[in-house]
Amino acid sequence: MSPSRGKGRGLGDTRTAAVRVKTARRRKPSSTEWLARQLNDPYVREAQRRGYRSRAAFKLIEIDDRFHVLRPGTRVVDLGAAPGGWTQVAAARIAGGGKLVAVDVLAMPPLPGATVLQLDFLAPGAPAAIEAALEGPADVVLSDMAAPATGHGATDHLRIVALAEAAYEFAHAALAPGGSFVAKVYQGGAESALLRRLKSDFASVRHAKPPASRAESAEVYVVAQGFRGAL
Repeated sequence: MSPSRGKGRGLGDTRTAAVRVKTARRRKPSSTEWLARQLNDPYVREAQRRGYRSRAAFKLIEIDDRFHVLRPGTRVVDLGAAPGGWTQVAAARIAGGGKLVAVDVLAMPPLPGATVLQLDFLAPGAPAAIEAALEGPADVVLSDMAAPATGHGATDHLRIVALAEAAYEFAHAALAPGGSFVAKVYQGGAESALLRRLKSDFASVRHAKPPASRAESAEVYVVAQGFRGAL
């Protein structure tokens, strides 16, 4: 099922009987908790029903329903794309002449409507390879990248912000004037330098915590629109 505008805000009444997960002898309590959360997550169930590769697809649907960064015919780069949930949404929403390049250091199976590149976007030569695949400058750069969690909140926050900063270094060079940048950050203060730079470089910078983002998570998304152009 292809995502369409106006149909991504929430999932309606998806209440079902909670699934209980028994603690297995070789399974850590934290693993049991994660499995129970996955089995009882309506976004996980709906992603499976619609054929999305991850529940994160709904985050981009909800962000784009609000900010309208993805339009038919636009050129889009999806950084840290694997397993491909955001790529699926972006491909559907730019269909009709758009170009989409999905980039990740991890292998990712092909997706209709996207060029998948397995590379480190920070490696020498990577920006040129991405621009060649995109056939021009980007109108939108997306980043839902997250470093593996350490369990230490301050450390995880700094690592997420570092990834967002790296994504913007790429976006600053790749975006066409008027373009948009959407990236995951964590609330906590260390992202203030990035926000100051974005406010200088874009006409509009706003935060969003889509309904699909788990309430207990500190993640938020920064949505910067109206790129003024690289100096």
